[in-house]
Amino acid sequence: MAESKKTYYIELGSGQIFQDRECSTWNYKIEATDNEIIRLRSYFDQSYSADLENFYRAHVPYVQYHYDRGNDTNDTVLQKIYEMIHELGDQDAKKHIEAIGILQTKTQDGFS
Repeated sequence: MAESKKTYYIELGSGQIFQDRECSTWNYKIEATDNEIIRLRSYFDQSYSADLENFYRAHVPYVQYHYDRGNDTNDTVLQKIYEMIHELGDQDAKKHIEAIGILQTKTQDGFS
C-alpha cells in the first residue's frame, strides 16, 4: 500500500516545514509522504550543521570560499533540498525553481 501524501509548506531560509499554511510565512508548497518529509528534514539538518561549521571557519581569514569543504557540503545539500522541493512541489514551486536555474542538468549517466 502506497503512503498517502500530505500538504506541507516550506520556509527555505529557516528550514522550517509546516502543515498549516497560516502559521508562518512560507516559500514553497509540496505534497509529500512521511518518509519524504523525514528525508527533507534531514537535508535541512545537514544544512544547519554545515552553516555552523562555516560560521567558525569564517573566522579563519586565509581560507577562501572556493577552497572550503564546508561550503561545498552546504552547496551540495542545498542542491538536494531544491531538487526535492522541485520534485514534490506544486506548479508555482516548480516554475520558481526552474526560473532561478539552480537545478543541475541531468544526463543519462547522472548529473552533468
